[in-house]
Amino acid sequence: MTTMTAEQAQQELVEEFEMFDNWMDRYQYIIDLGKQLPAFPEAWKTDERKIQGCQSNVWMHHARDGERLQFQAISDAAIVSGLIAVLMRIYNDRRPEDIRATSPHFLKDLGLDKHLSPTRSNGLNAMLERIYRVAEQEAA
Repeated sequence: MTTMTAEQAQQELVEEFEMFDNWMDRYQYIIDLGKQLPAFPEAWKTDERKIQGCQSNVWMHHARDGERLQFQAISDAAIVSGLIAVLMRIYNDRRPEDIRATSPHFLKDLGLDKHLSPTRSNGLNAMLERIYRVAEQEAA
C-alpha cells in the first residue's frame, strides 16, 4: 500500500529530475524507469486495453483492490514505457477520489510539456485521460 500521497510522489519526481543537468540524462532516466515496470501479461494486450492516441502501442489494465485502483501498463517504445512508470508512481494504488483530485502539474514542473514531441505528448495525455476516466467511473 502506498504511504506517499500523489502530491508527494509528484514532488519526489521533480526533485529526482533536478539532479540531472540536461535533457539527454533526463530522457535516459525516464527510459531506465520504464525498464523497471512489472511484467505485463500477453493476455492483457487486447483492443479494449489499448490506449488510442498513442503513436506507439500502449496497453493499460486496471483493477480495484478495496478502496484503491491498481493500474498496470506497458508500451513497445522505451521512452513511453518510462512515461508510464512516471504515471504509475503518481496514480497507481490510489483511491479514485485522490486520483481525481490530483492535477498532473508534474508535466510542467518537469518540463515534459516542452520537451516531449507532440506525438508523445498526445500519448501521455491519452494515458492520463484513461486514468482519470477509470477513476471517475470507479468513484460513481
